[in-house]
Amino acid sequence: MEGESPIDAMKRATSAALRAVSERPDTYVGFGPGPATLTFARNSNQPLAAPTPTAHLPLAARRPLLEDLIRLRGSADAVALKLKHHDEKLHARRSPDEPEAKLVYDAIEQSRVEALGAKRYPGLAQNVASAVELRLKGEGFGRSSCREEIPLAEALRVVARNAFLGTADSCLPATRHVGDLWQGWVMERAGDALGKMAGALADQNEFAKHLRAFLHALDLSQAPLEDEQQSSESEQQSQGSGQESDDGETKSDAEGGHEGQADEDMQLAAADSGDVGGESDGDEGAEDMLVPGHGTDEPGGPTQQAHGKNDLEGKHGPIYRVYTQRFDQVIDAPDLCEPEELDRLRQQLDNHLASLTGVVARLANRLQRKLMAQQQRSWDFDLEEGMLDAGRLARVVANPTHALSFKMEREADFRDTVVSLLIDNSGSMRGRPISVAAMSADILARTLERCAVKVEVLGFTTKAWKGGQARESWVADGKPANPGRLNDLRHIVYKQADAPWRRARKNLGLMLREGILKENIDGEALLWAHNRLMARPEQRRILMVISDGAPVDDSTLSVNPGNYLERHLRDVIAWIEGVGSVQLIAIGIGHDVTRYYKRAVTIMDAEELGGAMLKQLTSLFDESSPDAQTPKMSRRAIPMEKPGRAA
Repeated sequence: MEGESPIDAMKRATSAALRAVSERPDTYVGFGPGPATLTFARNSNQPLAAPTPTAHLPLAARRPLLEDLIRLRGSADAVALKLKHHDEKLHARRSPDEPEAKLVYDAIEQSRVEALGAKRYPGLAQNVASAVELRLKGEGFGRSSCREEIPLAEALRVVARNAFLGTADSCLPATRHVGDLWQGWVMERAGDALGKMAGALADQNEFAKHLRAFLHALDLSQAPLEDEQQSSESEQQSQGSGQESDDGETKSDAEGGHEGQADEDMQLAAADSGDVGGESDGDEGAEDMLVPGHGTDEPGGPTQQAHGKNDLEGKHGPIYRVYTQRFDQVIDAPDLCEPEELDRLRQQLDNHLASLTGVVARLANRLQRKLMAQQQRSWDFDLEEGMLDAGRLARVVANPTHALSFKMEREADFRDTVVSLLIDNSGSMRGRPISVAAMSADILARTLERCAVKVEVLGFTTKAWKGGQARESWVADGKPANPGRLNDLRHIVYKQADAPWRRARKNLGLMLREGILKENIDGEALLWAHNRLMARPEQRRILMVISDGAPVDDSTLSVNPGNYLERHLRDVIAWIEGVGSVQLIAIGIGHDVTRYYKRAVTIMDAEELGGAMLKQLTSLFDESSPDAQTPKMSRRAIPMEKPGRAA
């Protein structure tokens, strides 16, 4: 169209192609940052009419790069095929109840509709395959060394695509690598069900039945679809007749017990069958530590001092232990991402910042004014030594017998301060919460740097879903009882305290990379951040924790008490707050953290995070110097039992 910009022309062409492929000319198409989504909304003026589909496509940059265009075309085609070949009501009725099974179920259903479109439109198939390859490469899955580093839903989606389309994507390196890691494991356990799914692509109902059998074969769902339907019918008949079994239990009660056992077995089996077996650590070289070793000599690394096991025994339960620390990792953010991908993620973060800067910037300016007011010089006058007070020289001229007067500047306490932001990088933070956390950390780091306050930004997650190499070692050792923590920690340094913001600004964009976000073991992350602060020379140390839930790690909780990680978190918090050398603040996003921390606030919307962070810091700087209120640092550490074989 005349006078139309290239970006507007591209949007118009993409929208027209989406409506044509989907055969839904009423579809509303919008563009902006974030992943592609498809929603339906009813017209309030026509309540009986069919809901109108709304497609949101990813395009945030004013000058999109080639990768942005690939992502846009692939996302548009994937949404169009879902509109054309997908029945949401049928999908919801057949969907499993288990959270992870549901993620896999949704991902493979998307592979089904994409395969149907690929058979008819070769160009569309290439667009979708290129977008999938770009996502896998961007998340770093093309460099994964083991299966567990790749989310299960993402991996099974690739395996399903290969089964439905043959080896059409085998020339794409990241897609091929993910398929090679998972193909054999899946085919050995669920190859028959996958083959039946490939033969039922055109029938969503039949496909869903085979997909549920596929999930059951992988121990992700407790029962295939037909078994659940029969069980539901039997339960209705039992409830209608009121009959009971010989031992006084109803049929539904008896089945409930078996389902509970199946759930426990499923949790154990989900990660036990690995292709790579780890070596046993035994007790060689193991020590009780404040923080598990991470193979690093950086400040705030592991404390090598051993302590007795009874320091926390009996406070909230048995002592916390770690099966192995060999695979734990402390890593700088740039080492987890290619430079080009880091630039793209930073640009995406900048696009998000444009919509949030106004509100948070006003609060940041308020904090800066408060700090700068405290930074104003304060002097003691009429001293016998110090700097010569030129303002008092007139008295000496008028009366030569008058003694000279000296002055001395007072020290400002807040200058000797370091702030550490510890951000939960778990999968539940995916989407808006982690975006707002990254934006708030960015603004706060800039504000504090202008006020001469050091700030570091840290993140905590795990290297793998469901245990990784730590669990493989435990399985290879014969699954000894009470193993303790069974996952590989990944602690990420986005910005070191001494690094200027301009050098670390790109790193904060890494939080927007979904492949980083896995599971969260909060207690050990707090100890790690606390140790880093204690290695700093500043006298005032502030640790702010941002999280959206209690600690969760399926591998650990499947073989330990259900409150194992939460109990350790409570012990760590009590110890840090009791020692008092670090001022601890917590902000919970949609999760009540006040039951854990003495100084905490809970927000229900991620949009409130920036304001909550700055208000909490402002209240701290309003208080008097912590030196007069807090005791000296105790060098006694929180003990953890030796890793390796547990009795």
